[in-house]
Amino acid sequence: MMQRRSFLAAAGALAAATQIPFAKAKNQGATSAACNPPVVPSSTKSRFAPLISGKAPGTLLSKEEIEASVNGARAWKVRYISKDVNGVLNEVSGLVIAPAATGKNRKLLTWCHGTTGLGDAACPSAQPGPACNMNIYFDTPSSQQIDYGVPGLQDWINDGYVVCATDYQGLGTPGQHQYVVNRTQARDAVYLARAARKMAVGAGTKLGCAGWSQGGGAAASVAELDAADYGELQLVGTVAMSPGVTSIAYGMPKGLTAALSNPSIPPDGHLLMVLAGFQIANPDVLKLSDYFTPLGIEIIETSWNIQPVHHFGDTVARLFRLKGAIMQSNPKNLDRWQAAITAGSAATRKPVAPVLLCMDLFDGGTVIPVTWQTAYAAKVQQLGGSIKTLEYPNDDHFSLPDSCTPAARQWLNGLF
Repeated sequence: MMQRRSFLAAAGALAAATQIPFAKAKNQGATSAACNPPVVPSSTKSRFAPLISGKAPGTLLSKEEIEASVNGARAWKVRYISKDVNGVLNEVSGLVIAPAATGKNRKLLTWCHGTTGLGDAACPSAQPGPACNMNIYFDTPSSQQIDYGVPGLQDWINDGYVVCATDYQGLGTPGQHQYVVNRTQARDAVYLARAARKMAVGAGTKLGCAGWSQGGGAAASVAELDAADYGELQLVGTVAMSPGVTSIAYGMPKGLTAALSNPSIPPDGHLLMVLAGFQIANPDVLKLSDYFTPLGIEIIETSWNIQPVHHFGDTVARLFRLKGAIMQSNPKNLDRWQAAITAGSAATRKPVAPVLLCMDLFDGGTVIPVTWQTAYAAKVQQLGGSIKTLEYPNDDHFSLPDSCTPAARQWLNGLF
């Protein structure tokens, strides 16, 4: 009994001792939490965003300062106006991170993140302390359900960059995300850089870009936009890390897109996201029923906004085994699907600036097959573009960004 009383007394003393510091820590974090409230995904959010008019792409709608998780930096969560592949205006959120010291004519970097999902559950800027070096879902310290942050952010800040990190439309803003519509995501990245120039962060007019996976396809497309998209900006170069270039993946069905040629196999969740992304970007000509069974449509319409990518993929895999076919055995309207995918993809125009391709070679490319990556390089060369390739034989898809970012920084620094 004495031992039990001693234990309870010690536990009570420990609780009393820790209560005040805990309350203090909670209060100290209140300002940051108020600036960056977590997204609460809605299961009833509409896949279709309301139409916007009367605002120009690049318009800065709002900014809220949040805590930067790297030294010598300030960060803001922002909302701004962009436009998609078809010129439809969208509201988009993202981050702007800049050196804390005053400055002017600073270099701009726009970062294009990898796959996170189709809706609000996949919003990078809604994660805890989002203005940070990259966190990878598959790494042991990971505590969140998606990859987020910017690889080498501290070094970009040390080099004097204003860093822009778009969430892409639909991830935390109205409507469903147009997943791997490369041209839409590229515009989101460039118009965020233009919006950042309206902030007092000293951003200049020279722009570099880097992106990985889905964002690698976006970074590739950043070099293929219209002159009006760049506006006052001069793109000096873009870095495509293991790029997801949609027209190549659609034309070479293997890995993530294997079920395009064999609907009897379990479809990867990424494939459903690709098709749902292009359908929502082109709702007047494409239908989910062109490619999906009623089960496939139900999965997309029910889960798109509340399940990030890995959760969504597990749902697809389980329901295929339990309930059967998700993909149509004879998809319809394929000419229009091909036209929409070509129009929205990178590797369709000569890049206006040099491209650095960083390839992960481990196990043949663990997410983006090496054949897709080399096909992108060949396409850029056919289009007359300038491309340099760096190979990383000991890196898989998820270790590549941290491994190749030092070389990417050196390459981009040499172009400013």
